[in-house]
Amino acid sequence: MANLDLDNPFLEALGATLTEWRAGYAEFTMPIHAGHLNRQRILQGGAIATLLDVACGYTGLFTTGSTPIHGFTLSLTVNYLDRGIGDKVVAKGFLERQGRSVYFARGEAWVDGRLMIASAQGTFKYAR
Repeated sequence: MANLDLDNPFLEALGATLTEWRAGYAEFTMPIHAGHLNRQRILQGGAIATLLDVACGYTGLFTTGSTPIHGFTLSLTVNYLDRGIGDKVVAKGFLERQGRSVYFARGEAWVDGRLMIASAQGTFKYAR
C-alpha cells in the first residue's frame, strides 16, 4: 500500500510512514537507522512508544469523509518484550472499543515482521 499523508512533522522527522489505515486498524512503518538507536545500539524505547502511540491512536480516527477526525492520548501502557535489532519496525494498532468521546486500542510493534518487540494498550479521547 502506498504511504498515506501524515501531516505530522514529528513522525515525518522520524521517518515513520502510515502504511495502512482502515476502520479499526492503523499501521506505521519506520526504518531503523543510527539516529533511532540507544547506547546499546538497539532501537530506543521512546521511538517504539511513539510508534505504538500513533498506531493505537489512529485506529479510532479513520473516516471516509473530507473532514479529518483528531484525538489525543489519555493513557498509554507499553510493555517491552524483546530488543529492537533489525532493518524496520512496524507498529500495528487495533481498536478494542469505541464510545462517543473515548476509545480504547491495543498495539504491537514488530521488527522485520518476525519478532514482536513490544505491546501496548491505550485510552484516547476525541478532540472536539
